[in-house]
Amino acid sequence: MLAPDVVTALAHLATEAEPAGLLPARQQMALSLGWHIVLACFGVAFPAMIFTMHLIGIRRKDPVALELAKRWAKVSAVLFAIGAVSGTVLSFEMGLLWPGLMGTYGDVLGLPFAFEGLAFFLEAIFLGIYLYGWGRMPPKRHVLMVLPMAITGVVGAYCVLAVNAWMNAPTGFRLVDGEVTDVQPWAVLFNLQTFVQFAHMWVGAYMLAGFTIAGVYAVGMLRGRRDAHHRLGFLVPFVFASIAAVTQPFVGHVLGFGLDERQPAKLAAFELAETTESPSPLRLGGVLVDGEVKWSIDIPRLGSLIAMNSPDKPVPGLDTIPEADHPPVNLTHLAFQTMVGIGTLLAAAVVWFWFQRRRGRDLLERRWFLRFAAAAGPLAVIALEAGWIATEVGRQPWIVYGVMRTPEAVGDYTASLWWLLGISVVIYTAMTVGAVVVLRSMARRWRAGEADLPSPYAPEHASEANR
Repeated sequence: MLAPDVVTALAHLATEAEPAGLLPARQQMALSLGWHIVLACFGVAFPAMIFTMHLIGIRRKDPVALELAKRWAKVSAVLFAIGAVSGTVLSFEMGLLWPGLMGTYGDVLGLPFAFEGLAFFLEAIFLGIYLYGWGRMPPKRHVLMVLPMAITGVVGAYCVLAVNAWMNAPTGFRLVDGEVTDVQPWAVLFNLQTFVQFAHMWVGAYMLAGFTIAGVYAVGMLRGRRDAHHRLGFLVPFVFASIAAVTQPFVGHVLGFGLDERQPAKLAAFELAETTESPSPLRLGGVLVDGEVKWSIDIPRLGSLIAMNSPDKPVPGLDTIPEADHPPVNLTHLAFQTMVGIGTLLAAAVVWFWFQRRRGRDLLERRWFLRFAAAAGPLAVIALEAGWIATEVGRQPWIVYGVMRTPEAVGDYTASLWWLLGISVVIYTAMTVGAVVVLRSMARRWRAGEADLPSPYAPEHASEANR
């Protein structure tokens, strides 16, 4: 154990040595990832909901369900197009912002990124086939075109999560005299942490997409549109979101197994454990000020029970970890508790909804519940973003845990990075406004009774021109 004055000196030197480009690179990555991750959730979860709705329409011969599936596919196409732009930006940013990472470990990470790109293109192909297959393919064959969309969306997300899980638990290579050797790219794809971290993200995607889509129809019902279209449009995604919300606490708990050994500093920040206590309390809220925990509500023993699966085993405190290896504690702690708090609230709400429905009480007739359902989508987005902040910020100061620190990975072109950040803010703002305008326009025309939005490239237009 290093003496406290030595640790302080090392931490001071590390701060002084941070490249000037580190801050804009971090801000740029946070903007791009935080924006793209919402669209990625729809890419993962939306196809399964479209498939379910389309299947309901075929089996019940329900025109309402078929029309909903058709509209959802068009919305999915808009989100996919915007996500393609932000995803392409991210692929360039990995090399542009973090040349130290990709230059050193590019051989290790190449295979997951290659598979992710392949999955993306296949998803685009089958989305196009499904969109233009309405009325041109046999119904049972047409609905099957959604399955490759769902599979490729999941595969693409899994590959990206494999890279992130590798950054948290690196494997599949050896470092010899600073050189990467014995590369095993398949080890990155099939890392045990990848499966659990992907499961957490996969379930979170269904929560975000399900609650957001259901919220759209909840707003419609608040405005007096209580027809079968809105009720079915609410219930199908809400079922997906309900299953995900109830499952997520268990998946998250499994993901935390062994965190005290893999990343003890992150666990200490999650639990706001400044010192090692036996048993450890669960701290609700609170911040660390000058090395002291303030304004927290402590529940005795519960911290040990939840974090360590033991009634008395202590959570390792920050006092056992060199200060130079501490993450931003307050941000990590508050983000983690925001994620858990919102997740618990949403899980409790769906349990209450289905319990009341089983007793014959329809909460869709209660305006207070519809207001909550409308807010559930934004709450799920906040929970997902908070979870990623906790994961990524909690890993700092490492970009590859225990192997490469974040300052070692960043480039040194400071002025260019600030310009890039400014341009990205403008582009992402424009894409957000454009998406909202397009989707609102589509919804307005659908409400006006337009079943098929006009296109100059439709086959009937071409045939008329030929005649």
